[in-house]
Amino acid sequence: MRLLFIGDVFGAPGRQAVQEILPRLRRDRQIDVVVANGENASHGRGITQKTADILYQAGVDVITTGNHAFDIVEAFPYFESETRLVRPANYSKAAPGRGYVVLDVLGGVQLAVINLIGRIHMEPVDCPFTKVDEILEDLRSQCDIIFVDMHAEATSEARAMGWHLDGKVAAVLGSHTHVPTADEEILPQGTAYITDVGMTGPYRSVIGMDLEPVLNKYRTGLRTKFQPATEDIRFCGAMVEIEESTGKATHIERVCETLGAAN
Repeated sequence: MRLLFIGDVFGAPGRQAVQEILPRLRRDRQIDVVVANGENASHGRGITQKTADILYQAGVDVITTGNHAFDIVEAFPYFESETRLVRPANYSKAAPGRGYVVLDVLGGVQLAVINLIGRIHMEPVDCPFTKVDEILEDLRSQCDIIFVDMHAEATSEARAMGWHLDGKVAAVLGSHTHVPTADEEILPQGTAYITDVGMTGPYRSVIGMDLEPVLNKYRTGLRTKFQPATEDIRFCGAMVEIEESTGKATHIERVCETLGAAN
């Protein structure tokens, strides 16, 4: 099975990249399932049903999120009703929605997609290590393949999760920093790992936002309104090949394609 994970889809430029690149990529690379982190899909912060539908229509099967999942209050009911949309599993049980989803792929293979969020330099949440162990205990007899989006600020915490889950899941792929790392590998027990797959959005920016307002904040300490940038749009992620009979990864590679300026 070939699984593609698309890094943080950022605003309209990121959605445009998914719409224009994913259908061709999915066809040419014979990709079986697509997971995308969409927590920034709506104007750079949060997600709505409208923006999620754009990603689904382009070929995304499951959308994961992160610390911006609930920035748009109007989306709370959508998290409850849309089974293909997940929020970090180690959020409070009172949070809307679900932390993982199980879907049928390839005519009978059961794939679980788990969303976790780190605790270092993030808002207070439950322990992701304890939470994922609880989920794996529940899923052990249900799933053939398990994928984890580890949404973390600290590379050390993401890396630790990779080692913690080595041999227990097919892949631990990182999101959140919007900066792709070059440490993709298959860990010794068969788990594909990368610290961060990067952002799908405008790279002539500071992690997606127009340069000048962000630079002004750092130069003066005064915050002005940030706006999503529009130039040097890239589609970034990682593709993993997984053996269905074992649930272990056999190959991982970074994916990065440049779209150009937004229309």
